[in-house]
Amino acid sequence: MLGRNDSLSPPQSSSVPGPRTWLVRGRAVELATTPCLMGIVNITPDSFSDGGRFLEPGPAVDQALRLVGEGAEIIDVGGESTRPGAQPVADDEELRRITPVVEQLARQSSVVISVDTTKSAVARAALDAGAHIVNDISGLKFDPLMPEVCAASGAGVICMHIRGTPETMQIDPQYDDVVEEICRYLEERLADLELRGIVRERLAIDPGVGFGKTARHNLEILGNVERFRKLGRPVCIGHSRKRFLQKLLGRPVDERLFATVGVSVALALQGAEIIRVHDVAATRDAILACRAILDASRPGAAS
Repeated sequence: MLGRNDSLSPPQSSSVPGPRTWLVRGRAVELATTPCLMGIVNITPDSFSDGGRFLEPGPAVDQALRLVGEGAEIIDVGGESTRPGAQPVADDEELRRITPVVEQLARQSSVVISVDTTKSAVARAALDAGAHIVNDISGLKFDPLMPEVCAASGAGVICMHIRGTPETMQIDPQYDDVVEEICRYLEERLADLELRGIVRERLAIDPGVGFGKTARHNLEILGNVERFRKLGRPVCIGHSRKRFLQKLLGRPVDERLFATVGVSVALALQGAEIIRVHDVAATRDAILACRAILDASRPGAAS
């Protein structure tokens, strides 16, 4: 069986050295040469892909455990849709959705748990329930108390780029140089969050595919992972089943598995450390198969 520490990279792939570990509440997520897979569990009625499927804690936890069995090393639990045009959810409703799932998952599994939220109250409750990571699409900017909560808890943090809010982000997004502008934003956020007490070893970055970007912008981001890796922190990419794949291939949301997997392999070849997907088994198998072929093609490979 192939393992995550075997080499994936072909000779022409990224040479930018990345961090080897990511600290999340006293645990170290090992970042090997194969990406760490983050499985998505949305406890929402209106997420663009799986909304309504896991509204109750039982099915949500079952789905999370299934993804762990398929190879997910992190489970990302979300209680508020962030699709384009989505309306905000009240704190108490988001807490009602997320907290029992995190509590039960923490009891039943040792998997690293991430909470996908922009609200400090939700993050605090999820961390108290057993979560290890706060995955904030706003880069910890929507709620002024979020940096304090993350600093005090020792949580790992995924700092994402977004332009606008989910309600407004797709209204004519424009950039002069999308990759450069996002790199500059993330670099500034890393520095600011360090000043707010979150040590760099606990920070990861996400360029925010689909969050205030056109399909062309998304392709430029996905083709330039090395630029983001130069910031020296783990790069998380969330592209799974997203709308730009429809622009690219003309496929509706329930027919985007193969495209998602293809992008995942391209990201792995560029050295992305964390890949956030709905379909963990297919992504894992494709990356491992790709790696096996590349390893066999190297000079000196066993015949």
